[in-house]
Amino acid sequence: MEESQEPIIEFKGVSKTYITGTHALRDVNVTINRGEFVFVVGASGAGKSTFMKLIMREEKANAGEIIVNHFHLNRMPKKQIPMLRRTMGIVFQDFRLIPNMTVFDNVAFAMHVTGAGNRTIRKEVSKALSRVGLGNKARSKPLELSGGEQQRVGLARALVNHPDLIIADEPTGNVDPNMSYEIVGLLSEINRRGTTILMVTHDHNLVRDFHHRVIMLEDGQIVADNAGGAIV
Repeated sequence: MEESQEPIIEFKGVSKTYITGTHALRDVNVTINRGEFVFVVGASGAGKSTFMKLIMREEKANAGEIIVNHFHLNRMPKKQIPMLRRTMGIVFQDFRLIPNMTVFDNVAFAMHVTGAGNRTIRKEVSKALSRVGLGNKARSKPLELSGGEQQRVGLARALVNHPDLIIADEPTGNVDPNMSYEIVGLLSEINRRGTTILMVTHDHNLVRDFHHRVIMLEDGQIVADNAGGAIV
């Protein structure tokens, strides 16, 4: 997708220090525009998790300003956090599916919390499962699926509310290499339809082969920001 020049995420002089004294981010300045696909890379402890947690407002910066989808996170009251999170879909490394619920109900759960009606839920869940190639698995339980299929359920759940932004935190960490390419291929297709994708990964092969923008963190700072995916 050709991104617009309207920012969806802005970090202006952002620093985060935990009460343990760990300086997780130091004076980070970055803008991500709507429609971009961005890989976030870096060694363990580089600040990737903190970067994502700040965007989701799981953590709050000590200094600087963060704007996500028009929400000013530093001065946003706690009661607005659910509104912020409804504009984003989140894909986790460990799938986080509810094992005693069907695939359909796992995806529908994301819509129930927004108060959607049953007819809308049936339509949108079916559409989301079809998009990730699992239209025939709606009645299965998560443990009856392969790891790759479970991650695709997670992707359908992230998609079902039509978010502006999908945050994928090591989404290929627990699947085999072939499925890793499939997952990033699906995310790339979703991106081509207009959704902004922000993906943390350790997999340098994926970064090299998919040619999206790459932001590299090291010791809490952005040390490289490359649009061609060629810095790793």
